[in-house]
Amino acid sequence: MDSGKLVHRRKPDFPVIRPRASDKKQHIPEVGVKSLELSKVIRLLEDPLTANLKERHLFVLKKLLKRSQIGFLLKELTCIAKILNICAEKVTDHPEYVPILCEALHICRLPFLKEKASDELNYAQDVIEFLSHMGCLMRVSHAEVRQQTVESVKSFYSCVAPKQLIDGLQPTSPGYRLQLLERSELAQTLLLSLAALENQPAIKLQLLHTLQILSRSSDMNCALILNARGAETICLHMNEPDPSGRVLFRSSEILWNLLERGSKEVTAQLSSMECVISLKEAFLQQLMNGSRNSDLHLRNDLLVITTLIAESPSSLLIESLFAKQLVVLATFPELKSSNPLVRNLKLAYNNEDLKMKKLLLNLLVLMSKDFAALQLYKEESVMLALLTLVNPPAASSQRRSASLQWSSVQQRELQLQALATVCTIAPLMLADYMTHKGSTCLLLLLDRCVAQDAFFGQGHGSHDGGRRGSMKAQMRHCIRVLRSVTSSGEDSVNQDFCDQGTINQFLGILMQMEASPDEEDVLTLEIKSDIQLILSALCEKDIYRKELFGSEVVEMAIHFLKKGCDKFYSGLGHNTLILSTVDCVRSCIVGCYTTEDYFLAKEGACLLLDLLSSSPRCVHCNVLATLLELCDNPNTLSHILSWRDAGGQTAPRFLLQLWRDEEEELKVSRNRDGGIADPQRPIISQYHQEDTQLSFPANIPSAAVLEVSENLRLKIYSIFCKLGFQDLPGLSRKDYATLSIVRRYLDFKVGEVWDEIRRELSSDGVRPITPDEEALSTICKVAEDTARRVAAEQNSILEQQQKEDIGEEELMYTEIKSHWKQRELIAKSWDRYVSKTSNYEILKEVKAQREKYQDAAVHPTEHFVGQVMSVERAGAQGPAGVKLILARAPIKAAGQDQVGATSQDPEYFSTVSVKD
Repeated sequence: MDSGKLVHRRKPDFPVIRPRASDKKQHIPEVGVKSLELSKVIRLLEDPLTANLKERHLFVLKKLLKRSQIGFLLKELTCIAKILNICAEKVTDHPEYVPILCEALHICRLPFLKEKASDELNYAQDVIEFLSHMGCLMRVSHAEVRQQTVESVKSFYSCVAPKQLIDGLQPTSPGYRLQLLERSELAQTLLLSLAALENQPAIKLQLLHTLQILSRSSDMNCALILNARGAETICLHMNEPDPSGRVLFRSSEILWNLLERGSKEVTAQLSSMECVISLKEAFLQQLMNGSRNSDLHLRNDLLVITTLIAESPSSLLIESLFAKQLVVLATFPELKSSNPLVRNLKLAYNNEDLKMKKLLLNLLVLMSKDFAALQLYKEESVMLALLTLVNPPAASSQRRSASLQWSSVQQRELQLQALATVCTIAPLMLADYMTHKGSTCLLLLLDRCVAQDAFFGQGHGSHDGGRRGSMKAQMRHCIRVLRSVTSSGEDSVNQDFCDQGTINQFLGILMQMEASPDEEDVLTLEIKSDIQLILSALCEKDIYRKELFGSEVVEMAIHFLKKGCDKFYSGLGHNTLILSTVDCVRSCIVGCYTTEDYFLAKEGACLLLDLLSSSPRCVHCNVLATLLELCDNPNTLSHILSWRDAGGQTAPRFLLQLWRDEEEELKVSRNRDGGIADPQRPIISQYHQEDTQLSFPANIPSAAVLEVSENLRLKIYSIFCKLGFQDLPGLSRKDYATLSIVRRYLDFKVGEVWDEIRRELSSDGVRPITPDEEALSTICKVAEDTARRVAAEQNSILEQQQKEDIGEEELMYTEIKSHWKQRELIAKSWDRYVSKTSNYEILKEVKAQREKYQDAAVHPTEHFVGQVMSVERAGAQGPAGVKLILARAPIKAAGQDQVGATSQDPEYFSTVSVKD
């Protein structure tokens, strides 16, 4: 390089970046962030040498809060929580830290800030711990701190817009903090702080509002509150002095939210004596002092909560005397009472009072599970009050004289609710029911329902599906009550029904409903089914009633059996009606020979078989049981044997098919031809074999015994015992093979039970004495030998069937060969005739042969089968288009002719149409 030259090195060009005015403003606080480290602040507050420098602390903390006005960074939340915790400890002796805490809590309303998108995931645990520390600030006794804490948590569920942010910082997503709140202990901490707010009612109300928001927002919050015994805590504090009058309302709303998400846990916590008493005080307070619509609504809400508690078997409503007061209210105003609770009580008869009355009636149903409650019902004349509600308004002079009373619509609603209540309570209080003439009251109501045309109009509320003016809902509930009462089996009650002409009345109603042109709906079908069940209950154990009302019941049963089960799966209730009809036949007809004979004369047994063949499997058990009981009448057997289904199948064959279907359902081991595959287990189902339990208590039937009542085989076997096992019509060889199993069913079942006993003894380690063990072995061996003999018999039957099938097949082939031979002869005859009529040389030859043999005495028949009388031409070409009419003549041998001028050619048929 020439040293005389001066070399200049240029610096690389970099762009010059100058901050904008807005950037300068935003980066001014950033210098403070760098200069102020949170670890130094914590050390300043905790260090023993600087722990008492209060002014220095406040200065630094204010500086920290000033640079955090836009929100806290996620990565700083751990240090911020520690700083707030230190300040909370210092507040007790130094109130100057209260504004610091309040300002920090106020900043917590803003969204947290993140520098990177991954910060939300990386610092999630820090956020959870920070929110938990926020709840711990409720331990500070200063009202300002507690209020700010509650308000900050409440603000999480509102949209708080973030302030102007620094470049590089972004607010967290709106639901981020709420999701992490559910994983923190904030909800539990706020709940536990409720006990410390007795002297701060305003903050207590705000805290309850916050808990209401928390419990309404998510199931996890409710679970956290319940884990801290939240329902019990809220209930115990809801009756504390409250100038605002809103604490009880907020408390009930929280309980409602908890009940919607965990009713069992809530009712378990509210079932304690203290909680029940607290609910009682709150309810009575609202009952006696509430006048506004909101107060009445709150009263009903408390009653609903009480209803949910009453569903729990461990509730203490009776022990707390709350049940007695509820029973007294349930009989008001129908009955006059000197109880102080209702002496000065006045109802406005509005919708809220109607709801309360219906809730009280529902409580009577729930509490009736307890025998002690039934004693209360008896003391307070609950049955009389219910029957008073059941009476129509016009029948009550007390209602006419009252200045205020329920409207007609409200009265109908209460009437239906009272009927539903009586349906449950009456079977438990039959003595009171009979004392107050409950049957007479209900039958009078039933007469009114029928008289006012119960099949047209509109219904009343949730109990009815009809239209206005209808009494169908009352009829439905009235009949349902009568069904529940008669089903109890009390002879005095059923006799009272019959003495009042109930059977004729019900039969008339039933047939009147059948004659109605209206379409069948759910209510109508339910009423019909219930009436049939009532008739069954009244006649089941009384032969005199069966004989007295037998003809009418038979006509009714025949009518419903003829309807069949085409609508079984309609969803309206036809399935129930079919079952109740079969039950009516069994209870009201079977057992009385006079009625049975009339039923058989009306083809009742055949109708039962028709129902059995067309109904689904779930009905077969009931129909077979009824048919089996009917078989005790000797006249039944001829009807069963003469029955044929739509396909011509006989009853024995149909029953054997049912047997095979049942064994297929049970997966009984059978070979390809339906015979016994395992002689050691001839009738045992696969489910029984898979049952590993071999030892059963003495009061529980074993699997082999229980199986008898769970399938149809025993009923089919019993019917065949009535019909016999010989000379049954319409059976195939396969049916006979199945019949051999049916005939030995009882032997197989006995062997199965003994084998089960032996296996059970073996599993229990019990060894029978030698004679008993030998007897067990012999019995099991006899059962196995019987199965082997039956299997051999089945094989013989099937082999015979196979031989018959082969013989029939050979006969069929012989007939086919004969048919084809005949067709060949006809074809040859036709060819010969055509050759004679179309070829002159052949005609001369035939004539010569005829002249040669015309003097013979015996002329064997020839192939040709007749003489042509007329020939017609059709549209087709060739022989197919020629129709011949032949004269009948003897058949003679080929090559010969008949003697005489009047002789005719032989024929097979008088008329032949040649088409092939």
